[in-house]
Amino acid sequence: MLGNYVYADGATNVRVAVAVDALSRHLQQRRPDTALAFLATPTDVFAVPADAVRHANEGYAGRGSTHRALRLLSAGRLLHRNYPPGADPGIHDSLVPQQGPNYALAKRLQRWRATVAREAGATVSFNVAPPTRTRSVLRNRALAAAYAGAHRFGIEVFEPATSNTLMAALLVHNLRNGVPASAHPWQDEAYAAAHGGLWRVPYAPRSALGLAVLLGLGGART
Repeated sequence: MLGNYVYADGATNVRVAVAVDALSRHLQQRRPDTALAFLATPTDVFAVPADAVRHANEGYAGRGSTHRALRLLSAGRLLHRNYPPGADPGIHDSLVPQQGPNYALAKRLQRWRATVAREAGATVSFNVAPPTRTRSVLRNRALAAAYAGAHRFGIEVFEPATSNTLMAALLVHNLRNGVPASAHPWQDEAYAAAHGGLWRVPYAPRSALGLAVLLGLGGART
């Protein structure tokens, strides 16, 4: 089994992602029984199941007066609905501009390889990891503050040790028991996703990001 868990800052992230992708292809050509493993970032765009859409829309319908007032005062710029009613699947967009295009491209390369390898019959463990207080996240003050305020919107941010244990358990489960066959690649990606609640929140994440940052900064001061 080859696990693709590389990370670097900036453009180097894309370079190392391409290098590991080339290594993965090289090994599979010589060892067809090679399994591949990936951890997907929760801050990406995913198709999500209808039950997550229903849960989010129920929360949006039951939002409080404060949230309604904030949306009105911001002329609709804050707290957008996460999904249109009845979407199946829903499209969840958690891309964070502060993480930059290199990060998004590197993670998308891994998703592409996982899909292609699975279609070719390889064993693939691809799991969406939860939002986690990693060193790379905490180095960015805005992201660190957003994570500190995320619980106000029903999002659980994990400690690194907890994420490591959870994702290791899912990896072992996938390798020993396999992953149920799905009709579409998005369903493979959504299977057992540990998204920390991001897929079920009432609001589109970027429309709440600024508020989460302010709430996180306030919490840090107190």
